[in-house]
Amino acid sequence: MHSAPMATFADVQSQEPEFAARVRAAFDARRHKYLATLRRDGSPRISGIEMDFVEGEPWLAGMPGSVKFTDLRRDPRFMLHSGSPEPDAFESDAKLGGRAVPVTDPGERADFARAAGVAAGHMGFELFRVELDQVVLVALDEARTALVVTSWRPETGLTRTART
Repeated sequence: MHSAPMATFADVQSQEPEFAARVRAAFDARRHKYLATLRRDGSPRISGIEMDFVEGEPWLAGMPGSVKFTDLRRDPRFMLHSGSPEPDAFESDAKLGGRAVPVTDPGERADFARAAGVAAGHMGFELFRVELDQVVLVALDEARTALVVTSWRPETGLTRTART
């Protein structure tokens, strides 16, 4: 089985800094995001999640025992959506897709906690590192007459499609 190449957000940023900044702004605009995972039977599950970029990378962290994390341990594929404002205020939204890798190494978890500002003694959370195979930005053009879908993949780089 051939697996697609994976990337970090730093890879996106180094290759397409303006695109990465717009994606990051879409994610930073709202606290709550939407995480799509796969259930045991293969059907999709959508869960709310608070995701932050820590040292420039997106991480998935949260309460132990959450079904979304059970899903990710069983099948690491995910899509994360930034959420969207109401149509009158819409300018853009973003999606990240790829694999979520559980982080169990105490040193790596401590490094994350320190960088994220997690207080010592509050390490009782699940943590997943994100490996990306797709980053998407959906935005209005300057005239606000068309949607522009910009997608980045490690193997193809940036592509754009306008939809009127």
